[in-house]
Amino acid sequence: MDYFFELFFSGLSKGSIYALIALGYTMVYGIIELINFAHGEIYMIGAFTALIISGILTILGFNKISILILATIGAVIYSSAYGFTVEKIAYKPLRGSSRLSPLISAIGMSIFLQNYVLLAQTPNFVSFPELIPEIKWLEPYSSFLGSTDFVIIVTTAIVLVLLTILIKFTKIGKAMRATAQNQVMAALVGVNVDKIISVTFIIGSGLAAIGGVLIGSHVGQINFYIGFIAGIKAFTAAVLGGIGSIPGAVLGGLVLGWTESFGTGYISSDYEDVFAFCLLVLILIFRPAGILGESTQQKV
Repeated sequence: MDYFFELFFSGLSKGSIYALIALGYTMVYGIIELINFAHGEIYMIGAFTALIISGILTILGFNKISILILATIGAVIYSSAYGFTVEKIAYKPLRGSSRLSPLISAIGMSIFLQNYVLLAQTPNFVSFPELIPEIKWLEPYSSFLGSTDFVIIVTTAIVLVLLTILIKFTKIGKAMRATAQNQVMAALVGVNVDKIISVTFIIGSGLAAIGGVLIGSHVGQINFYIGFIAGIKAFTAAVLGGIGSIPGAVLGGLVLGWTESFGTGYISSDYEDVFAFCLLVLILIFRPAGILGESTQQKV
């Protein structure tokens, strides 16, 4: 039974990271119907930013909690700035063009950011400090639930609640929903569509940075390529849950995390990626809109 719970919480932790990144995918797609394939690289940049900040703060003598908080804030701000810049450079000029042009631009930006970090840092894996301190009251459950897993799960839950409140009950959230429904009509009633799209990229990038900090501390190492793998998995999670749906992104991330965890635990770790994409194929065959997605009909 302990082994089952170990796999369960491992999948929950992994799925929570996928969910944090998938939220960025689904928010951008919900607003402008664009798949931001550079989103995984923003996650990777957030992890490297936190690594650099934590190294500086460690030298200055800060304690672990302070380092975690300040490194996360710095990573969120820096990654959000990258998300804002990427949107202005790579996507805004192509807004209104054919769907293929932004897609190619997104892939090109992903490759550019990968190689930029490769040249600026190193092609090798680098050690990431364990920023999350041990939680003493979790010690009886340490065989299947570690402190890092707990923090990842709780952080994702808090982010989901705050994001839901933002979108449903705030002025900017209403503007987001209006822009997602119809950009032209939203502009006619006074919504600054360009501003809303930029804010969406900023929020999504910040969430990806949080995921980068947490997974870096959990795994203990990062490199320039982690964004590509995580980005593909998070995109899969967003499609599983129903791209454009925020609860769907979280649910898709959790389902994907559990699928990988139980598949590798009971079958073979060699097929971790196979389990994920087999699940995606099945969902696309039997429910193309995703678990929580709604099928839409377009009149022609």
